[in-house]
Amino acid sequence: MHLHFTEILAHIIPEALRMLPFLFGAYLFMEYLEHKAPDGLQNLLTRHKGSGVVIGSLLGCVPQCGFSVAASNLYAGGVISAGTLIAIFLSTSDEALMVMLGHPDRWNEIFRLLGCKILLAIFVGLLVDKLLRRSHEHHIHDLCEHCGCHESEGILGPALRHTLQVFVFILVVMFLLEAGIHALGEERLASVLLTDSFLQPVVAALIGFIPNCAVSVALTELYLAGNISFGSAVAGLATGAGMGLMVLWRTHRDTGENLKIMAIMFAAGSLCGILLQLVM
Repeated sequence: MHLHFTEILAHIIPEALRMLPFLFGAYLFMEYLEHKAPDGLQNLLTRHKGSGVVIGSLLGCVPQCGFSVAASNLYAGGVISAGTLIAIFLSTSDEALMVMLGHPDRWNEIFRLLGCKILLAIFVGLLVDKLLRRSHEHHIHDLCEHCGCHESEGILGPALRHTLQVFVFILVVMFLLEAGIHALGEERLASVLLTDSFLQPVVAALIGFIPNCAVSVALTELYLAGNISFGSAVAGLATGAGMGLMVLWRTHRDTGENLKIMAIMFAAGSLCGILLQLVM
């Protein structure tokens, strides 16, 4: 049992440390906006939502979930739009790209996978920004409503404090998820995915919500082994925003908006997966 505990820690700590710079960078940036440019720079960032969606979709496909973590904080602080956040979530690749790079004979499929995810992210992100309006606007000050950060004159201390609070939260949840996934096993995950079923992309999209890189690795390996379709792989990896969703629920307290964001991601991933399964 002790060995299992240490094995889990050895796996999750490097993964959590990789996202730490992105987490700190996002909070440092938001503290700067709050103290140095509370209105002007924030308005500049939110004025051109279309470019934010495109840039976010491209950044999200980098093989780690640091950008999705940073995006959650920026959205909670009212810096980026809902469409940009969803675009980053849908294009987030986590460890899938690294797994495929480990199979040189399948490298040609990397561009197909990333291309589908980026196009889906851009389309959905632009559509969301066009149709979806927040019930109320958020401001960076909302993140510091109860922590007293607004009383500080500097930006480094509050940024470090927020980063450490969220980092500890991430470590605890990651440990629980890793233990659960280890107990489940890849074979049982494959059976859950309803092999050869029309609904396989829908199930894959639900599983993709589990915020752990082990899920994206398992989905990619199952696809490469021929156990799930390409459409199911895209569906599961589209909803797999890594730690981004976890941080969103931690920093953004509007349950209705969070559920709406997840519903949009689920619908987009499932429909795209089913269409791809029908034509490919």
